[in-house]
Amino acid sequence: MDAPRVTTETDGHVFRIGLNRPDKYNAFDLRMLRELAEAYTAYEADPELWCALLFAHGDNFTSGLDLAEVGPAFAAGETLFPADCVDPLGLMEPRRTKPVVQAVQGYCFTIGMELAMAADVVVADREAIFGQIEVRRGIMPFGGATLRLPKLSGWGNGMRYLLTGDRFDGVEAHRIGLVQEICEGAQETLAVSGRLAQTIASQAPLAVQASLASARTAVEQGPDAALDGLLDHARTLMASEDAMEGMMSFIERRPGNFKGR
Repeated sequence: MDAPRVTTETDGHVFRIGLNRPDKYNAFDLRMLRELAEAYTAYEADPELWCALLFAHGDNFTSGLDLAEVGPAFAAGETLFPADCVDPLGLMEPRRTKPVVQAVQGYCFTIGMELAMAADVVVADREAIFGQIEVRRGIMPFGGATLRLPKLSGWGNGMRYLLTGDRFDGVEAHRIGLVQEICEGAQETLAVSGRLAQTIASQAPLAVQASLASARTAVEQGPDAALDGLLDHARTLMASEDAMEGMMSFIERRPGNFKGR
């Protein structure tokens, strides 16, 4: 039996999702795409999982899509991910409602960058090598880069890399806003991203998910759309058990013990 292309492991309220095709630089074939979507779907479905950590086994996050297999399938009309699974790129329904932290080392090309843009917090080795290199293969990005990179990094920075296909390191990724923290080496990158995921997972999950939803609405639909219903949502949260626990933890000067209720 072949090893899974994507590993999953539960660590408390954190769901660790690992790309697991290191002998192929974690290049995504159709099976790996399906298994990643299945992992995201399992994460979304489990109420006890409050943050996901997306990382890669081996020296590289991913060299991108295995175009020899994925290219013809996509050209023939197939989708990247099964229609009944959560879309890891967050472009199609169903979409996840819970946070994802991503750890990047080595190569992070094409879909790797697009997964980073779809994630919520990204940590990278300063020596990581990023590239949205589709134009060098005669194609265009179709996993969200053209939608997100110019907005995330500014028009000039986005076009600088979308139109040239040039590679850049973790320091540059941090400068243009693709990465939130840079580390020294893959081991530190995984450790820092793991701590961030655990920190997020130690907060009140309903509050985290509501904050994520509000921010996403503001970015995708504008501030007015996010403002609509904002106060009602906040008041609903204030009536939750977790909000009462948060108040008691403040009064008693201790960490909150949240239940997601």
